[in-house]
Amino acid sequence: MAIEKVREYFRALGMEDRIQEFDVSSATVALAAEALGCEQAHIAKSMAFQGKDGGCLMVVAAGDGKIDNRKFKDAFGMKAKMLSPDETAQMVGHAVGGVCPFAVNDTVLVYLDVSLRRFETVYPACGSSNSAIGLRCAELEQYSNAVGWVDVCKGWQEENA
Repeated sequence: MAIEKVREYFRALGMEDRIQEFDVSSATVALAAEALGCEQAHIAKSMAFQGKDGGCLMVVAAGDGKIDNRKFKDAFGMKAKMLSPDETAQMVGHAVGGVCPFAVNDTVLVYLDVSLRRFETVYPACGSSNSAIGLRCAELEQYSNAVGWVDVCKGWQEENA
């Protein structure tokens, strides 16, 4: 199971005890926020896209952000094409509902969207549809082995647009 890979990953960092598992599903932003008792925006959702040369691009964004196709193309030089659930499980190593940037396959390039930076703590999944971990943005950047920060989402700052 993917959660075991993530648990092992965080165990090596001495952080396994920070993983939360729920008796209810946290497979969507809304369900995760309900399980955690936080606003949906604080959920760090991981979205997998087709990358160049058959690889995989992952964007981790705030729960209230939506991919902006123009920004995505400007940032990555290609159209945003999300992977199917089967492709996601195969290419990332985690099934939809538990996709996270930890313990992913080597061909996955992880990017963090700036929509996350407005929060002290965010909650990404941990490889299953009923798990999460609370991390500061600096921790998320470190433990996800992120390539860098990007600005590819809309909807989270409409008042500033």
